[in-house]
Amino acid sequence: MRRLACGLGALLFLGQPVAAERMVTDSAGRGVAVPDRIERVFAAGPPASILLYILAPDRMIGWPRAPHPEEMPYIAPEYRDLPEVGWLTGRGDTVNLEVLLQSKPDLVFDFGSVRDTYVSLAEQVQAQTGIPYILIDGTFANTAHAVRLLGAVLGVEERAERIAAYVEATLAEIDATLANVPQENRPRVYLARGPSGLETGLQGSINTEIIERVGGVNVAYDPSGARRGIVQVPIEQVVVWNPDTVITWDPNFYENVWRDFYWQGVDAVAAGRVYLSPTAPFGWIDRPPSLNRMMGVKWLAGLFYPDHLKQDLREETRSFYDLFYHVALTDAELDRLLQWAEGRAP
Repeated sequence: MRRLACGLGALLFLGQPVAAERMVTDSAGRGVAVPDRIERVFAAGPPASILLYILAPDRMIGWPRAPHPEEMPYIAPEYRDLPEVGWLTGRGDTVNLEVLLQSKPDLVFDFGSVRDTYVSLAEQVQAQTGIPYILIDGTFANTAHAVRLLGAVLGVEERAERIAAYVEATLAEIDATLANVPQENRPRVYLARGPSGLETGLQGSINTEIIERVGGVNVAYDPSGARRGIVQVPIEQVVVWNPDTVITWDPNFYENVWRDFYWQGVDAVAAGRVYLSPTAPFGWIDRPPSLNRMMGVKWLAGLFYPDHLKQDLREETRSFYDLFYHVALTDAELDRLLQWAEGRAP
């Protein structure tokens, strides 16, 4: 945010007021004037770009980060080669206001936190550029509402309703399943991040929110309850927590954990209950925390409660990618995506 502030005065003359046709109230309670017809949208960060791609890919100016080659088959062909435009919010923000203005968006929006820091940034950017900037609450519980809100802003209400209905039906199915699973029968889960697996998210972290929403007991916690977020832990702590299930998105960790002496003392490894989350075109657990997590909900629910929730992972995946990502997966693409998702040790 500090970098954005530099040189704003010099860019004032570039800002062109947008002729507003209607008022929108965003998730921060801000009234924002937006054009009646919005053709070009700048997503402020990766979570926002995924929501935009799902709802209205034809309005995208570009990707915050260009898709990697292995992600390309899982994105509709006409959007694979959109330019890399960087992002305004989050770690490693890469956009200055001159670049933003040159992209000529009708709207900027962010999907995630609506804390004061993000409100201040939105107000600052909007005041200096004349481009309307809305904030949409990205918390898990708000997902369906967020979809409908952006759908209404962009005029794609029918598409938004299909996605929101899918979200609501999925979460209702999870709740119905959990009603029949006593707390003591729910899996004790550790999220192993990075090649060592020793980075994880504490209880209440946005990175482990999906695990907890599906009823998994996140073994990583701060006894004081004061800390959340990402932490580094020693392997001795993981052994003490002794999860019965380990979830990872790192293929290096997944390949090595089966042979690592120190991890052999963890029940999940001994039982072969280590699962590699698919990450193409977006992660199923987080990376980033957006609507891509809804496929992760389906996947984790099937792993955690196979006796209560019968589903065909291949067909669930195929349907999700068709509805959300605008692609019809071939059998070969499904094979690559799900290669280790069901816990087959290499």
